Amino acid sequence: MKDTIRIASGQGFWGDLQRAPIDQARNGPIDYLVMDYLAEVTMSILQKQKLRNPAFGYARDFVEVVTELLPDIKQKGFTIVSNAGGVNPLGCRDAILANAKERGIEGIKIAVVTGDDLLDDLDDLLNDGVELKHMETGELLAPVRDQMVSANAYLGAGPIVEALQQGADVVITGRTTDTGLTLAPMIHEFGWDRSDWDKMAAGTVAGHILECGAQSSGGNFTDWQTVPDMARIGFPIVEARPDGTFTVTKHDGTGGLVSTATVAEQLLYEIGDPKDYITPDCIADFTSIHLEAEGENRVRVHGIAGEPDTEFYKVSAAYSDGWKASSTLVYAWPDAAKKARAAADILKSRLDALDLSFDEYRAELIGLNALSEDENRNAGREGDLDEVMLRVSVRSSDKGAVEQFGREIAPLILTGPSAVTGFAGGRPKPSEVIAYWPALIPKDRVHPEVTVVET
Repeated sequence: MKDTIRIASGQGFWGDLQRAPIDQARNGPIDYLVMDYLAEVTMSILQKQKLRNPAFGYARDFVEVVTELLPDIKQKGFTIVSNAGGVNPLGCRDAILANAKERGIEGIKIAVVTGDDLLDDLDDLLNDGVELKHMETGELLAPVRDQMVSANAYLGAGPIVEALQQGADVVITGRTTDTGLTLAPMIHEFGWDRSDWDKMAAGTVAGHILECGAQSSGGNFTDWQTVPDMARIGFPIVEARPDGTFTVTKHDGTGGLVSTATVAEQLLYEIGDPKDYITPDCIADFTSIHLEAEGENRVRVHGIAGEPDTEFYKVSAAYSDGWKASSTLVYAWPDAAKKARAAADILKSRLDALDLSFDEYRAELIGLNALSEDENRNAGREGDLDEVMLRVSVRSSDKGAVEQFGREIAPLILTGPSAVTGFAGGRPKPSEVIAYWPALIPKDRVHPEVTVVET
């Protein structure tokens, strides 16, 4: 058993700094590189891509990164773990295999975890009485069944552990919990008993700290002015130990900041009840966490308590829920805000005259009330504003209504208030609204599988 393993975060979401995982692999020693690509809405986006092209449905940026790092994996011996497989993890694997073959790189074991995708199983589940009720509203899924575009169970660390036990150099999953990507290497390396809930919680907390990339090493930090060299921000690394304690740090010579404050802010991010952070692997008590400064850019985390896991997986599902469009115009001084408001009223009046049906019509004045709807917040400032951007958004189940909205924007330029600019890109086109549907499913109705191939 190793005394310490270094687990490096290389990606906080699909679209994060593509250079970050490469820097993590080359700026210092690491044992594992974990990359989180999947937000809730990402699965539905990937599903739509796969419907257009069956070879897609995964984070293609990940393939580029892994391809570049294949020689590093062979030379340095670290392992990559990622949920970049989206709704097509086998396609993601095949793309990497093809690139490895083209470059003559052999001896890399690639594992794929499947079984999270439930879209094709929904009818059977509903027929068997698995209602998949909306977790927040209690609504039944059946009425929107035909509109569903994705449905994936959040798998835990278990299948990844199995892949690592089979010697995988790269592990690709679909919808796996962000925290499971980090917990799995700790279970594998330290031989943890998966019913040791305190250790499961420790690994889960470590995963939560790493899952959002540089957000725990100075990015998106309240006291952002104190963060040095953010242009070269170093992503966080967890130095994990067999007893469940770990230290958060980053590579020497990189920008950013690891402090008790940056780590604490990330710990508070998207957790709900801090005493009951529920994952497929355990329930972690975030109120038990102790943070201790251990030196420059080093924070020791210890004292974490956990409880047994539940009998359910969470399901992240999404369904088609109408159409939307947005457009902007910029109005200049004098009376920029007054002009923008008048333009919004004119547009609404014209749309009403056409008897169009909108579920939502929203006019925002960027720079005045888009982030705060308190009209009194900027009282007295409106006449002094040099410019205001008017952003109008609509949503409707009627695609034709949204299309007509797009036709009514440009005419405001010559038939509305003066001093207007900033209209570009042509008429806004309707885009599909994808609504989120969280649910629970008994774990015995989900069957993860692990396959391993070698380049």
